[in-house]
Amino acid sequence: MMSFSFKHHLIAIQAIIPGLMICITIGLFSKWLGTFFPSLGAATIAILLGLLLGNTVFNQGIWHKGVRYSESTLLSYSIVLLGGTLSYSVILELGFTGVLFIILQMLLTIIFCLVVGKKLGFSENFRILMATGNAVCGSSAIGATAPVIKANEIDKSISITLVNLTGTILMMVLPFLASSLFQNETLQSSALIGGVLQSVGQVVGSAAMVNDVVKDTATIFKIVRIIFLVFIIIGFAKLKSDEFEEEHETKPSQKQNSVKIPWYVIGFFIMCFAFSIGLIPQHFSIAFKSISHYLEIFALAGIGMSVKFKDLMRQGIKSGVYCLAIGVSQVIFALGLIWLIF
Repeated sequence: MMSFSFKHHLIAIQAIIPGLMICITIGLFSKWLGTFFPSLGAATIAILLGLLLGNTVFNQGIWHKGVRYSESTLLSYSIVLLGGTLSYSVILELGFTGVLFIILQMLLTIIFCLVVGKKLGFSENFRILMATGNAVCGSSAIGATAPVIKANEIDKSISITLVNLTGTILMMVLPFLASSLFQNETLQSSALIGGVLQSVGQVVGSAAMVNDVVKDTATIFKIVRIIFLVFIIIGFAKLKSDEFEEEHETKPSQKQNSVKIPWYVIGFFIMCFAFSIGLIPQHFSIAFKSISHYLEIFALAGIGMSVKFKDLMRQGIKSGVYCLAIGVSQVIFALGLIWLIF
């Protein structure tokens, strides 16, 4: 029995290796290219390269299991390690008004994504993934939310691709808005960039175009958004669970299957708490941040390879309109809240 089990695991590992190695190679190459094209960044490059190669050179079945492993398991590990880099003390650095701005900005973004997406005819799961990705922290938020709401791989892959492309465009637009509207004033410029952009890398890259002080403060805004990830996921988990219970009442033949929070979300929360109370040393946290970033890049390469052009074409112009509307609305919400709160 043990020999059979060992052989079974060995076969499973062998099936994963080809696709995993391709994703790692694409990720490392994207990191290198990102040094020459910082406005794009390694994350976007990894998705685009994965999208191109996954639809052309590496579209055979031999790569599939390794790609699936990269886009799911590696991203889960990345999310857990990310928690070991975040401290709840950063909330105190922004004060009440800063945290209020973030909460309102996130809520408005989520509501907009859900309502407008429904008007455009997108599925509920796709709308939720777009909401969490744009409101919280891009790929990591989508990767953490997808299993909780039982989203399919197509919705997950396409939402991550669209969110990252939207963030890349906004990353280059927001510094000009900060300069023209706020004359690069630190708090307002930081709130705009840190409160809107989807990934930490996009926030750092965009804010660095303004100045170093804005870069540091915008990063704090972004980190506070990430800290709220656990609560957003719990909220959507409860929403989906309640929906199932309502359906269960009308269809008694179905067995109730309540949504559970996955292990990596719990791991994220525990790591964040451990770092906040000093159980994780600073040098460990720095290492976790670097490893988490690399794992995310490898996962994004796998996500890009999972997206098929036929699926994107099926979404059509409608998905482009949806992305544009979300991006514009986020900027409008942020500007309005900045003028009201700060």
